[in-house]
Amino acid sequence: MSQSEPKHVYYFDNNATTRVAPEVVDAMIPFLRDFWGNPSSAYAFGAQVHGHVEKAREQVAALINADPKEVVFTSCGTESNNSAINSALFMNPGKKHVITTKVEHSANINFGEFLQKKGYDVTYLPVESDGSLDVHLLEKSIRPDTAIVSVMMANNETGVIFPIAEIAAICRSKGVLCHTDAVQVPGKLKIDVKELGVDFLSLSAHKLHAPKGVGMLYIKRRTKFQPYLIGGHQERGRRGGTESVANIVAFGRAADLAVASLHDENTRVRALRDRLENFILTNIPNTVRNGNKEHRLPNTANIAFDFVEAEAILLLLDGLGICASSGSACTTGSLAPSHVLMAMGLPPMRARGSVRFSLGIYNTEEEVDYLIKHLPGLIQRLRDISPLNPEHPDNETYDIEAAREKHETDLAEAKREEETVAA
Repeated sequence: MSQSEPKHVYYFDNNATTRVAPEVVDAMIPFLRDFWGNPSSAYAFGAQVHGHVEKAREQVAALINADPKEVVFTSCGTESNNSAINSALFMNPGKKHVITTKVEHSANINFGEFLQKKGYDVTYLPVESDGSLDVHLLEKSIRPDTAIVSVMMANNETGVIFPIAEIAAICRSKGVLCHTDAVQVPGKLKIDVKELGVDFLSLSAHKLHAPKGVGMLYIKRRTKFQPYLIGGHQERGRRGGTESVANIVAFGRAADLAVASLHDENTRVRALRDRLENFILTNIPNTVRNGNKEHRLPNTANIAFDFVEAEAILLLLDGLGICASSGSACTTGSLAPSHVLMAMGLPPMRARGSVRFSLGIYNTEEEVDYLIKHLPGLIQRLRDISPLNPEHPDNETYDIEAAREKHETDLAEAKREEETVAA
């Protein structure tokens, strides 16, 4: 029996992950099929691979204007983030304080909670209603025992950009290390570590059209560093474990493409994002943009649809072959509203009705047309049956908070049943 043609996917979730570019696939295949030796081997078959790893290091370094020796390959952005913070604390044993923000990726939020259980003090800075950060508050929060400040370069849910160069300058003046999670930025904005002045910077390859399973940590020259993974001599002794050669080569090729795509992201992709966002805000009542309009990534639109649940929106969109999200892919399945939107002061109901559309270089005008054709009717359909809608026929007698509690109870029960079946 012949396989049917795959259904077209209308993909608007590029902040979660990206399609692997065909050029990247072509670059990595030889290292899966033919050149599969261990780059640390002494014999020629393995040693020849080492040169390709170093070439990829040069390509990734060029993406952020770093020296190749300052680039350490990791497994992902989470490992890179954890490694930077862990090293700062290990190399400064007298300093037990970490500063980050309430809107960081779960890699930082959860690691901070882990550190607190181990006796460290972590300050989670609040943000303004538009998602921006009060840099003066950050400066005031630095203490003599602060080891590191870790602030993301651009938020994964709203796209809001933080003033990392200014933050790094404050840290330098206080003798404190500075790390930025720049995972969402490559290919969308220029990254120059020399201009930023940070001590550590994290990237993840699957956010820039390379495979999952490889990331990078920039470590500024002369910055003292304690490896997070202890093993062999790989990565100049800064990260143990045999290098994932095919993925590293893919990362290098993707880095070249990311530099080349900057113009497209900031012109064509931005225009597509703006067209989609403007259509929604103009043609669908009771919708609000979440986050600063100007200081954000060119591909990201986070929209609140009042009186409906994001889960229901995403379910119906999925039925149409449209992929979007209600927040970070790493927190999908959580019953709680987005911690990012809650930190911005959104009411829980509005946060639960918010959807993130994140576009990329493979999105087209036709795909945006398809989305805006179906979205208004889909939202209206949900509002027509939603007891949260003030125009619902039963709204005078319907207890909205009771409906909310019942909905959460039902979701929790469904999740328990799934876990029981899985076990």
